[in-house]
Amino acid sequence: MSGLVNTLVIVAVVAVVIVRQFRARRIGTDRRWWLLPVILAVVALREPGILDPHHHTESALLLGVELLIGLATGAGWAWTTRLWVEADGSVWSKSTKASGGVWIVGIALRVGLVALGAVVGVHQDSSALMLGLAATLLVRSGVLVWRAQSLTSVGGSAPAYGFGMARPAGKERV
Repeated sequence: MSGLVNTLVIVAVVAVVIVRQFRARRIGTDRRWWLLPVILAVVALREPGILDPHHHTESALLLGVELLIGLATGAGWAWTTRLWVEADGSVWSKSTKASGGVWIVGIALRVGLVALGAVVGVHQDSSALMLGLAATLLVRSGVLVWRAQSLTSVGGSAPAYGFGMARPAGKERV
């Protein structure tokens, strides 16, 4: 795929994911939570321009930092997401304002990384951004599924940030 198509895919995935996460949503703890991130990673890794051929070391370093930002964003997003158990035993989630802050910081860091790459003369392909997005979604989904499974084994409600405040089962007013 071309850089433009990759960029459109990234924008579409981010838009869909963000819009969906700020609505209350049932969490499925089945094995499909990793599918979208794996597809994005495969598409990103198939592209030949993920590393700048003239600056291998620098572009690999920038890619590593991109992945670290993606992992941190995913973890921050997952831990700032509110979880609760409904009466039927299903686990639901909804991102919080803090989750939006995590996204804003993650995007700002990525913009800064692209700017740094431009300053040092490293060509960065959109595949690196797609791989970082895959890392974000993989970590977020994994942590949410883990939190949901531990929540259903205990029963009850878990606020964002993982603090164990006792609350009755049911949806928290936002």
